Amino acid sequence: MKRIAILHGPNLDRLGKREPEVYGHATLKDLESMIRREAKVLGLATTFFQSAHEGALVDQIHALTDRGIDAFIVNFGAYSHTSIALRDALSASGKPAIEVHISNIKKREKFRHHSMTAGACRAMISGKGFPGYLEALQRLPKYL
Repeated sequence: MKRIAILHGPNLDRLGKREPEVYGHATLKDLESMIRREAKVLGLATTFFQSAHEGALVDQIHALTDRGIDAFIVNFGAYSHTSIALRDALSASGKPAIEVHISNIKKREKFRHHSMTAGACRAMISGKGFPGYLEALQRLPKYL
């Protein structure tokens, strides 16, 4: 069974409370439950990690890579737009990754229009809400 790590950056633990007009009322726990259900259907195992700390996310990418994770789905939140360290960690992993954004980053503030981390990913899914994560799960097997 292929193992997929889903990594969440800052403020994603605030889903359901933070800007519900942008992100909706469902929580991170709700999102993880939805992903687990779809992964089971696809025959994929999942592991989840969320942190507001850039270094913790970098450390987690390295640790998961060393443990033989097969692929990543990432939503680094605001770090997507600023973090060369996260981009480098994903690149160094040698594992396929898909970046997901719940909101459409191209329709938000100008500083959010470009993702630094997307260049280390096979694809980016933006603006599809929680179903964007399911799309990422469905796409990943072609990269494994």
